[in-house]
Amino acid sequence: MRVADIRLTRTSWRGAALLSTALSTVLSAAAMLCTSSASAAPAIYSCEDGKGHKLTSDRPIQECLDREQRVLNKDGSHRQTVPPRMTAEEQAVYEEQQRQKATQDAARKDAVRRDRNLMMRFPNEAAHNKGRVAALDDLRKAIAISEKRVAELQTDRKGLMTEAEFFKGKQMPLKLRSRIEDNEATQQAQRDIIVNQKAEMVRINALYDAELARLRRLWAGAPLGSQAAAPASAPR
Repeated sequence: MRVADIRLTRTSWRGAALLSTALSTVLSAAAMLCTSSASAAPAIYSCEDGKGHKLTSDRPIQECLDREQRVLNKDGSHRQTVPPRMTAEEQAVYEEQQRQKATQDAARKDAVRRDRNLMMRFPNEAAHNKGRVAALDDLRKAIAISEKRVAELQTDRKGLMTEAEFFKGKQMPLKLRSRIEDNEATQQAQRDIIVNQKAEMVRINALYDAELARLRRLWAGAPLGSQAAAPASAPR
């Protein structure tokens, strides 16, 4: 075979390959066009009503909304099946089920997020104990300040009561009486602060106790979010 013939043969092969590729592309486009045209073509709805009568229409059939309807192409071939529509009561039940499912999914995701954040914040028990001490430290300082203030007020009150002795059996000056009353009111306010701060310490300790119990399970390998009702995070 001559060199020219070989070159001609190779050229023919390449041309044939290109022609085949182009033909495949055209056929694929034509198939897609046909499919698109079929989907856009008018549909025929067909069903049997509650009395067994076969009904057809070019739109969803009102008498068959409570049952399946077949959707046919113009040539009678099956295109799809439309499920029955729900009654108002069924729709309400379905929507409530979906709402509950969404609520449960959100709660589960939130529990996973809380557990993940908890483990990132406290990788071990020592870190959690350190966090507890830090959270309680400000309260202890506040209680100490209030107790010191009460002691100062009690000292002031002793001086006021000594001064009031001079007016025993007499009318006490209004200014002195006001100072005594203010002293007592301020002492009571400080005592109330101490009581509230101590109650807050109890609350925070309880939160940290619950948090630690949860962390111990997570550190032991419990899945994130596996606890239905995770404790509220302790203040940071």
